[in-house]
Amino acid sequence: MLAPTALEVLAHIGRYSLLIGRAFRSVGEWRTYWSAFFLQAVRIGLDSLPIVILAAAFSGAVTTVQTAYQLVSGLVPRSVIGSIVTESVILELAPVISALVLAGRVGARIAAELGTMRVTEQIDALEVMGLNAVSFLVLPRVLAGLLMFPVLITAAAVVGIAGGLLAGIVSGELPPAEFLLGARSFFKPFDVVFMLIKAFTFGFLVTSISCYQGYYASGGAEGVGRATTQAAVVSCITVLLADYLLANLLL
Repeated sequence: MLAPTALEVLAHIGRYSLLIGRAFRSVGEWRTYWSAFFLQAVRIGLDSLPIVILAAAFSGAVTTVQTAYQLVSGLVPRSVIGSIVTESVILELAPVISALVLAGRVGARIAAELGTMRVTEQIDALEVMGLNAVSFLVLPRVLAGLLMFPVLITAAAVVGIAGGLLAGIVSGELPPAEFLLGARSFFKPFDVVFMLIKAFTFGFLVTSISCYQGYYASGGAEGVGRATTQAAVVSCITVLLADYLLANLLL
């Protein structure tokens, strides 16, 4: 049982690599996918902004409340809460939680769209007409993810820190001046660079994996549902794995 499973995983990795290689080899065919790229940028970015902001705001607020609960000793200055919340949001909460939310929203949608086109033979029709289906369907989604994930995650970081600040004010645990003092005390510019590296990586993984699952879907409606589920699950797993590897390599 182990050998077939390992071979199947390797087959998926190989086919995924070939698909993404074909997609980026067609970058020069920009007239084919230019309008589709802007459409996908709006769907991935603007349409996902409310849920990303909501998740970020509550993540920052909860982090402030829980950190204040842990630091009940008078020996620790309350400004430390601001530094912990800011570092946590920038380095981990904003990129990872946003990526997991987007894996469920964006990844599932991409897989469902391409999977439906595959099982209804629309992709075959595009290829029969001489159109590069990979250039037209896969590449715009991956490029839009590379563009919009950093924008969304940056917005999530700003809103998350603001949510933490507001939670400190509402709970009465932390005045704004002390929160901002702690946030500035331990802030390092590389934190933002690291967050953006994560954002680009997660954007590529979520969109490319979802495109792969949808592009090779089979088996009618059941196959589309299976591809959608696998896209969300595999994207979440690879995001968490990439988060660990990037932390080990860059921090």
